[in-house]
Amino acid sequence: MRILLLGDVVGKPGRRTVVSYLSRVRNSYDFIVANGENAAGGIGITPEIAGLFLDAGVDVITSGNHIWKKDSIVPVLSVENSVVLRPANYPNNKPGTGVVTLESAGVSIQVINLQGKVFTDFIGDCPFKTAERILSSTQADVRIVDFHAEATSEKLALAHYVDGRVNVFVGTHTHVQTADEQVLPGGTAYLTDLGMCGSSKGVIGMEVKSSIGRFLNDRYSKLVVARGGEMINGLSVTLDGNFAVSQLRRVYEYVPAVEERT
Repeated sequence: MRILLLGDVVGKPGRRTVVSYLSRVRNSYDFIVANGENAAGGIGITPEIAGLFLDAGVDVITSGNHIWKKDSIVPVLSVENSVVLRPANYPNNKPGTGVVTLESAGVSIQVINLQGKVFTDFIGDCPFKTAERILSSTQADVRIVDFHAEATSEKLALAHYVDGRVNVFVGTHTHVQTADEQVLPGGTAYLTDLGMCGSSKGVIGMEVKSSIGRFLNDRYSKLVVARGGEMINGLSVTLDGNFAVSQLRRVYEYVPAVEERT
């Protein structure tokens, strides 16, 4: 089984690049996960954009701290067995779910979306305790975790905590791909951060000028999505017949974007 995981998709350049890339590689993978929380103008996601990703071949869309930025996505999150996830360790009164189990070629595949607490203002539940609750109360042949977090230490610690109980554990959020892909002692495929899908010409997907303005003026200013040098960041994982990791490869490619319908 081949699984593809794509980093945070940033704005229209990221969306168009993902669609272009998947048109070429979709048939090479059995299951695809993409983090879509920055897909709408660099912050949030809309139902139309979620539909665009699903039509392109994405099976599950994960998210993080920006999932609530577009009100229109709430009904999509609230659908039973929604494949658009918000972090599972958000309070129970929040719409949506952070875990979904699907079937592909007779194999049950579970995707778990969690959010970190270190260096953030997140006030949700402990990601370690939430992961434990999910893993101890559900079953699946293959389990994938997208941990949307800032700190490498928190990501690696949680990965070791669930090592051997999930097949793939990847981090998202920083928009910068790390080069530490590895198989942990218990057999879990790991990468600290997938990176991002979008322009490589800006500051983590945003225009240089607007990004510098925030730091130089020490006040909030609107960020503008960068364009040019579009790239795909992610991780390709191959599992053998026993669902053990047999191959692990970082994806870092520059891809010509295509026009989209949204």
